[in-house]
Amino acid sequence: MSTPRKLRLGPLPKTESVKLTFIWPAALKADLDRYAAMHAETYGEAVDAATLIPHMLESFMAGDRGFKKEH
Repeated sequence: MSTPRKLRLGPLPKTESVKLTFIWPAALKADLDRYAAMHAETYGEAVDAATLIPHMLESFMAGDRGFKKEH
């Protein structure tokens, strides 16, 4: 039996969305796709990279001490 994975990004909450389009490097897209597959395997819910990005950015900004001081 394998040890359960613990990803920094936990299960995704349901949120209101706004569409944003941007260009990203192919290597980053491949990494995000792999992360999405691991996330789906870990939490049992299919998710794509585009769905993960806002949650990752939110987590990043919440952990940025410099940003928190200004916020």
